[in-house]
Amino acid sequence: MFWKRQPKTKFGMAQFMPIPQGGYLVGGAVRDALLGKAFDDVDWLVAEPERIARQTADELGGSAFPLDVERGVWRVMVGDVTRDYIRLETNLETNLRERDFTINAVALNGEGEIIDPLEGQKDLQSKTIRMISGANLQADPLRCLRAVRFATQLNFKIDVETERAICEVVKLQQTKQLELSAWERIKEELEKIILSERAGFGFKMLDDLGMLGLYLPELAEGRGVTQGSLHHLDVLGHSLEALHQLVGHFPDADVALRWATLLHDVGKPRSKQGEEFNISFHGHAELGGEMAASLLSRLRYSTEITERVKNLVHYHMLPLPHKRSQAKGEDERLGKEIRRFVHRRRELLPDLLKLMLADREAARGKHASEASRQNYRLAMGRILKVLEETPPKPPLLTGNDVMKLLNVSPGPKVGEALEVLREAEAVGDAASREEAEALLKNYARAQGW
Repeated sequence: MFWKRQPKTKFGMAQFMPIPQGGYLVGGAVRDALLGKAFDDVDWLVAEPERIARQTADELGGSAFPLDVERGVWRVMVGDVTRDYIRLETNLETNLRERDFTINAVALNGEGEIIDPLEGQKDLQSKTIRMISGANLQADPLRCLRAVRFATQLNFKIDVETERAICEVVKLQQTKQLELSAWERIKEELEKIILSERAGFGFKMLDDLGMLGLYLPELAEGRGVTQGSLHHLDVLGHSLEALHQLVGHFPDADVALRWATLLHDVGKPRSKQGEEFNISFHGHAELGGEMAASLLSRLRYSTEITERVKNLVHYHMLPLPHKRSQAKGEDERLGKEIRRFVHRRRELLPDLLKLMLADREAARGKHASEASRQNYRLAMGRILKVLEETPPKPPLLTGNDVMKLLNVSPGPKVGEALEVLREAEAVGDAASREEAEALLKNYARAQGW
């Protein structure tokens, strides 16, 4: 027999119920179960996937539907667990040897016996990502990206021969001898990397293996681009460190905030001017917002996420309101500036502040002092306090009120007037209907309406 059965190490199968007769459990569920990790998808190799899927759906009260009729792949959805039933075309060993990595080529039979012809358990124990063959990687180049994803998520290392094979696949893709995978598939893997606890490490590994330039060439442009005395890293290194800082400070950061943090300086290489001690990046935030939007559109992200990332990148260089002196009335001025800041950027808060903090924490140049970082945190604290204390209020005047008050027709003037009024309310310059009407009359007069 081609594998060694290990009856003394039978694995408990209750968590995988129901077990299809004659089926083999394969893939990530086996890997994660052996590692003691939770899983939410189960893959079974069976002789009759449609029959088994329908039978399972009836038993569990779920739904069964085909994923790939030609290949004989059926899916059953019940609760949070996805169960796939795949036709075993050849024999089990052939199937396992066609997979990507040894840690994903361990199977369980219905009795819980471990079937491990490629010694994937040893690699699980040594925390190693090892390819089954270079040909398997070339057959589906996305497996190279998956290697980085597994290394990132599991905190494993990629063995040397596998790294060499990955670099060879990358070269073949760079020279167009191998095509890139579909962007939807690339997005899925990159998103799992950026949502992991070790996201910065994962993107650094992508760069080390040459994949960053394949999938995110705009980000890779930052490699070697120096930034001046506030920074100790080049643009790419700083971007990766900012992502690391974000995840460390805000582990619940969502995918939009993580992408915005990784891409916040993506416009710098194309806007850089000067050298050494006279370097500037004028307009990099605005340019970066457009570049980030283009990149995420290529990755097939939704318009909602793309626009949020674009705006976060666009505004990440906004100056924070701060106290300029001890002069009389300074506290009142600062209070108004903070309320104005919150009003104008409320839809991006507090994420914008989290990005700005990660950006600042990632800068460790000779002019980036601990005192300046502390002052920056204090300024953020004041903004957060106002954000929490001043939820949006119903407007003092409606659009109809404005048209009647100023004798204007529907159009841009009404929207402009309403925005002026909303900001005045936010900073405390209009607290009643009477004050609102007086303010708008003065504004209309000044505008020549």
